[in-house]
Amino acid sequence: MGRLGIFARTFSEPTLEGVLDAIVSHNLDLVHFNLGCAGLESLPEEIDAAVCQRVRHGFQRRQLKMVALSGTYNMIDPDVARREQMTRRACRLIGRARDLGTHCITLCTGSRDPENMWQAHPDNDSPEAWREMVATLEKLLSSAEQHGVTLGIEPEKANVINSAVKARQLLDQLQSEQLKIVIDGANLFEPGDQKNRQEVLIEAFDLLAPEIIIAHAKDIVADPTKHSQAAGTGTLDWSTYFECMQKIGYDGPVVLHNLAPSQVDQSVRFVKGFLDPTYLSNRN
Repeated sequence: MGRLGIFARTFSEPTLEGVLDAIVSHNLDLVHFNLGCAGLESLPEEIDAAVCQRVRHGFQRRQLKMVALSGTYNMIDPDVARREQMTRRACRLIGRARDLGTHCITLCTGSRDPENMWQAHPDNDSPEAWREMVATLEKLLSSAEQHGVTLGIEPEKANVINSAVKARQLLDQLQSEQLKIVIDGANLFEPGDQKNRQEVLIEAFDLLAPEIIIAHAKDIVADPTKHSQAAGTGTLDWSTYFECMQKIGYDGPVVLHNLAPSQVDQSVRFVKGFLDPTYLSNRN
């Protein structure tokens, strides 16, 4: 199955080099990167060549691979001027992705909540929100096609794309080779509602399998602030999640996130138990 990686922002060291060294110290070599770890905004106004060179050199020196770069912002922000500004910045990031060392940018499909793009809003289900999300994505996809970059979107309960069914609908509507899926088992559920949990996971993989390029590994926990969702500490049906990956032959990155540095080693051991090709057969 896939190889294990981690979100760079798990670590809060004050320098890029410190963050990358922290990743290496846990024997991980795949990284979902954020320019915040290089002392910039996640979506900066400008990304100069010196920054790109420093990031690439840092990764190469430590034999790390950048599997994706965060381009997250609110794609249906009700503040239209802010949305347009961030879309321009996201296009610049797409244009610099390969210079930084990756061909994948991950995105958030957004919420109508004016303050928090991770907060659900009733207008997220409106036809207008869908149209605006598509219009924003079309701008980003135009840049991605120009630069040979893949965009990864994630079904997320608080966003416009809040289910695997809607993700499939979007893929079918846009028909772009540059648009792919980031799957996160925890984000397919409300924290307090895991009814039909096997069926939900199986449906997601059945609908999205050909387009899944990254799998996230975080858990479903009672903490409403979601500051710590370390894999292995909650109630996600991990057996079904990894059985679905095995069934579709998934061999891409499996990325830990939303965990504290002190939880990394424990979560690495937990997830590697599933990624070991002998693990599932030994359980039977």
